[in-house]
Amino acid sequence: MNNKIIKPSILSGFMELLPKEQIEFNRIMDIIKNNYEKGGFVPIDTPVMEKSEILLAKGSEETDKQIYRFTKGSNDISLRFDLTVPFARYASQHMENLVFPFRRYQIGKVYRGERNQKGRYREFYQCDIDVISKGELSLVNDAELPSIICSIFKEIGLPAFKIHINNRKILNGFFKSLNVTDATNVLRIVDKLDKIGEDAVAKELITIGLLADIVDKIISFISISGDKSKILNELKALNIEEPTFKEGLEEIEIVSHYLECYGVTEENYVIDLKIARGLDYYTGTVYETILEDFKGIGSICSGGRYDNLAEYYTNEKLQGVGMSIGITRLFSQLKDIGILKEETLPSTLTKVLVVPMDENMDYAISIMNKLRNEGINSEVYLEKNKFGKKLTYANNAGIPYIVIIGEEEIKSEILTFKNMETGEQEKLSAQEILNRVK
Repeated sequence: MNNKIIKPSILSGFMELLPKEQIEFNRIMDIIKNNYEKGGFVPIDTPVMEKSEILLAKGSEETDKQIYRFTKGSNDISLRFDLTVPFARYASQHMENLVFPFRRYQIGKVYRGERNQKGRYREFYQCDIDVISKGELSLVNDAELPSIICSIFKEIGLPAFKIHINNRKILNGFFKSLNVTDATNVLRIVDKLDKIGEDAVAKELITIGLLADIVDKIISFISISGDKSKILNELKALNIEEPTFKEGLEEIEIVSHYLECYGVTEENYVIDLKIARGLDYYTGTVYETILEDFKGIGSICSGGRYDNLAEYYTNEKLQGVGMSIGITRLFSQLKDIGILKEETLPSTLTKVLVVPMDENMDYAISIMNKLRNEGINSEVYLEKNKFGKKLTYANNAGIPYIVIIGEEEIKSEILTFKNMETGEQEKLSAQEILNRVK
């Protein structure tokens, strides 16, 4: 007996899945990837580790707390905490070799020293999609991205969801019209409204020095709701002449128009003046995606438009718009709320198990090869066990069909085909089996 055996375990804040769940996770990942590529976005990949000076160029106390940073020799290294900063570095470094507008997607793991709590991960996948341009970038892009996200969530089979859209210029312009100078802090507080409620937001706004009547106007403004037409008409009826406000109002009207051109209806999007996105690099359109029946889990996809993606790495001004799905957190949440049920998930990718009765491996492998050549996931049972044990393996693995091969099958070239779900068994040729399981 080995008394030095270490109990197997992983660090908290990291996700590890069993095969059933991993198959479903990969299915969702493939849907995201395929929809990104269908939209003409090209894949990139960047190192998990970057020079600390790159990741921390902007610098913030919050980032410093969360980043995993270490030295190796003379190198100061950090693990990437999102995919946006590496993308900014990538675009700056390879600018001469990229075609603009540059339509990119990236799916990869990122790392954050999050406080350990349910649903927050220290290692997680992000699925980012962005389009950037040198100089002006059409607002139609701001409509195309959420249309792609909408297609993804419909294909995944998510229940009722809505992409909540706003424009930071509307908010900033409104604050300017009230002579509010600390717009950044106000935006950060307003962005908490759905989490902490109106009263708590009002208290925080007063704490930063706003007068009660100004706070009332802000709360009243962000509470404007209804369908697209109602909200736009109410905003226009305010007769605010502040230029930033007017520009934002025009932009959101354009984006909502083109969203519908892309086939996204108000069943799946809503103008929401509460959406601010706390990150201060967003300058125009902003998005958050909510499961309407499970609002408590928060946004499952977010993003927005930015004016200067790579300002710390180049003097070239790169405008862009992007959205990101945090698939690790989303997957965990879908399990928690019961949308993903383990008993309904497939436990294998194998469709056909070829079972040789008398260790007739050569013939069994040839049948399996025919199946695989036709794109059918197949395997041969290779171990020397009794027939009952071979059936038990197929049942336990969840393999839907088996092909049984004995001496009679080899001589006649007519195989025994069994449906493991119904128990039905019949004699078929290899071609008939191919036709049946395709």
